[in-house]
Order: sequence, then structure tokens, then C-alpha cells
Amino acid sequence: MVHLSESVERLRAEAQARAARAVWAQPGVEAVAPGVHRIPLPLPGDGLAAVNVYAVEDGGRLCLVDAGWAVDNAFAALEEGLAALGHGFETVGRVLVTHMHRDHYTMAVRMRRLFGTRIEVGIGERESIEAIITGTQEGQGAHLRGWGADDLQAPVAALHAAERAPELYELPDGWIAGPTDLVLHDRTLRALPTPGHTRGHLVFADLAAGLLFSGDHVLPHITPSIGFETVRADLPLRDFLQSLDLVRRLPDLLMLPAHGPSGTQHHQRVDELVSHHEERLTALERAVGGGAPTAYDAARAVTWTRRGRAFGELDTMNQLLAVGETAAHLDVLVVRGRLGRRDVDGRQEYGLV
Repeated sequence: MVHLSESVERLRAEAQARAARAVWAQPGVEAVAPGVHRIPLPLPGDGLAAVNVYAVEDGGRLCLVDAGWAVDNAFAALEEGLAALGHGFETVGRVLVTHMHRDHYTMAVRMRRLFGTRIEVGIGERESIEAIITGTQEGQGAHLRGWGADDLQAPVAALHAAERAPELYELPDGWIAGPTDLVLHDRTLRALPTPGHTRGHLVFADLAAGLLFSGDHVLPHITPSIGFETVRADLPLRDFLQSLDLVRRLPDLLMLPAHGPSGTQHHQRVDELVSHHEERLTALERAVGGGAPTAYDAARAVTWTRRGRAFGELDTMNQLLAVGETAAHLDVLVVRGRLGRRDVDGRQEYGLV
């Protein structure tokens, strides 16, 4: 009975924590700092629930950091949020996009088509955005053979076919090559390249106000996916860890993330993310030593998410993310000299050194 009671209490606590975390996704407008307002927008069928758009006062206009996914209910929610601030789409002068994923970028394209809004995004996203527009992207499914994940080829191909939407994308008005200062009416945002989640991810630091618009680079409750993009970097986890080190060297700033509530100072969360990935590297090294030679094998040998789910419990998208992240970790272990890697009939196999 004691063990059952402890289990019930643990489940109740987890449920309460999930409910508290979900509050941030409720519709509305939140003033998170003087002149800065958070507007959460819904995501279609997405486990993340919502994406935060930040409306930054820019004289008599607004500058948005991220824009959301170009779906009708998100468009309506953004319109309502802007109206609550006494603005409309026509007074949004520019959108600074942290990265090219559709839940951040595509609403900006819709706004520009309707209202002429200026879009700016990191130069590192150019190759991926151009590949989407031209229809030449191969998607992460092209890596599955090398990862030893032939079992995922058919479901991933079906997933990509269903979700491919090049009409949602256009090239931006400006490419941000950083670090660089972006000057608004009464504040300056320092654009810092933080590759890892994607090759061209940016964060925007308002050092004078003590704010960090952290995009998907540093999130308060989840670990960002690594290297999920149209044109994948060679070593996305190495890039991500280096980017964490970069933002850790900034003053300790109030984090304004793309998913989740604001209110966390970013140093502590960066330290937690670094620790998480070091633990993950150790776990995957053990998996390879225990007889899991490919990224697919190693991904199935460990658990996933905070709930410790087995690989087989994940849906197709999350299995793809899991195998891709596993490959990213294994490649870092090779660079660090803790694993060896060889090509076997087009498949990368890893082993202890």
C-alpha cells in the first residue's frame, strides 16, 4: 500500500506539473517586460501546443520575434492579440525569425503577402529554405539508410509527402549574418547565430533590458531537437553545444522562449541542457558497447522524453527525430575519440575504441 500511495502521489504531481506548464499556451496577451508582449499561437496537431510570438514596441509600430504557423486559427489568434495591443497587421513593420521551421516562419510569409511585412532570418537557413521552395529537398528520410533505419523509410516517406508544403515558403527580405545589432526605436537587439537546432538558428539578446529571445535554442521544459532541417549540418550536436557555450557567456538574462512560459534565467537552463546531453552521450556510448552498432539500434536501446518512453511508443515523426538525434550524439562521440565509425554497405556502424 505504501508503494501504491507513493505511485499515486507521483502521478498526481506529474499531472499537476503538466497542467501548470500548459497554462502558458492559453490564448491571450502577456506583458513579459516593458514594451514586450507574448502572444501564444496554436499549432496544428503538434505536441508543443503553441508557439510564442513576441510583439516588441518599435515607436508607433511593432516588431515581431517569430510569427507562427500559417494556419487560419493561428492567424485569427495573432490578429486578436495585436488588436488587444491597439495594433493590426498593417502596423507590424518587420518580423525577426529565429529559424526556418514552419511554426516560426510561415506566418511571416502570409503576413508579407497580405500586408507587405518585412521578413528577416539567419543566413544559415538559406540552403534549406531554397531547397523547400524549389522542391529539391530530400528531407531527413534520405539519411535513414546511413542510420540503419530502413524500417522507417516507408512511414517517413509518407509523412514527408503529407507535410510537404513549399507554397508556405518564400525567401526573406533580409538575411541576418551575425553577430550583428538590429536597431529598433528605443532598443537594440543583438542577433547571435546559434546553430544546432537548425543551421541558421538565431537568438536575439536585448542586453540593456536583460532579455534573451531564445527561440528553440534554449527552452524551459524540453530539450530542443537537434538537426531537424531540410539540409542537415555535418555535426549538429557539436554546433548546438558550442552555441550553448556562446549564450552561457552572456550575462544571465530573462529567457523569452518560443515554447513554454517566460520567467526563467537562461544560465541555469543552459547548464541543465549541457548536463542532459553529456548524460545522453554516456548512455549511447553504453548502448553501442552493449551491441547496438547503428544509430537506429542505439535509439531503440534507450528511452525517450521525460516519461522514459520506449522507442516503439513514439509516433513516426518522433522516431525520426530520435534516430537523427542519436546519430548526432554518436558522431560527437567519434569526434571525441570515444567511438569509432565505419561504413558498411552505405550504413554507418559504430563501435568502442
